[in-house]
Amino acid sequence: MEQQLLEFIRLIGAGCMRDADMQRIADEAAQAYADPAAFLAANPDINYDDSFPIPLGEWVVLGSLPDTVLFQADTYEGLFQAITESFDRSIAFTLKPKQLARTEPLTALNRIQVQMGALNKEAGGYMLLNFSQLLDDELQVVMVGQHDLARVVELGDALGIRVEPALQALRNAQHV
Repeated sequence: MEQQLLEFIRLIGAGCMRDADMQRIADEAAQAYADPAAFLAANPDINYDDSFPIPLGEWVVLGSLPDTVLFQADTYEGLFQAITESFDRSIAFTLKPKQLARTEPLTALNRIQVQMGALNKEAGGYMLLNFSQLLDDELQVVMVGQHDLARVVELGDALGIRVEPALQALRNAQHV
């Protein structure tokens, strides 16, 4: 499981995290999945109990990802602001967060996805993925290169961590 966790974290943290940090998160999450009670006993500072809607290992991954990898917000304007702030200032965004202020959710997310899809051409553009179970925020996403999408979804399924293309999920939710 640790190797799957490491590959998963490397794909979602590509270019934003040091190898040592990715290895540490994978190691800790694997320990937490394998023996939650022992992990909690060895790490009393972890704020987790059985009432949380996700397994402890997933909680470790979720709580360990930096805000340059895991983007959380209550609005699409706030989400896009967090995403743009994670990039180097040399990256030019044609879309501005304030342009999303009064748009419908599907329109806002589509605009964000189009902007992100235009970046990182070597990876096929970025794809926004809903990540894990929502806890405190309305929106919780990571970005992966389009070329890595199938593998990230496959690993998420194997690990029991929800990852799904955000735009498609919102479209599906609105057509129910």
